[in-house]
Amino acid sequence: MRYLRFFAAAFAVIVSVTLNTLASDIKIVANSSIKTDTISPGELKNIFLQEKNSLSDGSHAEPVLQKSGPIHQDFLQHYLGKTDDDLQTFYRALVFTGRGFSPKQLGSEAEVIAYVTKTRGAIGYVSAEAATDGVKTLTVLRSGSTAERRLITRVEPDYPLTLKRLSIGGTVRLQITIAAKGNVENIQVLGGNPILAESATAAVKQWVYSTTHSRSTEEVSIPFDPNR
Repeated sequence: MRYLRFFAAAFAVIVSVTLNTLASDIKIVANSSIKTDTISPGELKNIFLQEKNSLSDGSHAEPVLQKSGPIHQDFLQHYLGKTDDDLQTFYRALVFTGRGFSPKQLGSEAEVIAYVTKTRGAIGYVSAEAATDGVKTLTVLRSGSTAERRLITRVEPDYPLTLKRLSIGGTVRLQITIAAKGNVENIQVLGGNPILAESATAAVKQWVYSTTHSRSTEEVSIPFDPNR
């Protein structure tokens, strides 16, 4: 039994690391009409499964999907917990019952960016390396507590000019501990370019969250896009 418990625990760790790696390869992009700069996994799921059509800040939101590809599969697995077949069946049921619609599905990342750029409220996803001129990149918040903390003050990181000129970018993942008063009191780098991680860490140290009764832990992804 001890061995079974060990292998079960090891498998859970491997799955968790794999899913976090998949998430770091995905950028969530939004039309400039979206007010917020952050989004929670729960909000993403609600929007793409059409349980809601607006974000917590009141912004109207419309899901946009890719038709296929590894990033599409990774997004469905990590954020929606569905296969492509499951999702298509789900959308067909929404349309059939009149409870929803089949979202726009596009054949390439360039088409996703073009559509999101011109469509009010549109939210989509592309690979971390994709050029995202004309759209906002939303930071996905991770929560280790029962309720996600509302970000009140956000400071953007400085992009080291040398790295930007060399088109060196990517996504930095940080695990942050937020004090009950809302200040960030501890930061752990989970992944990303070490130099970019220094810049991201310096910025996130200045973030301020809503107050609560206890300390909480969240994971945040900070994108650095040399094309923006």
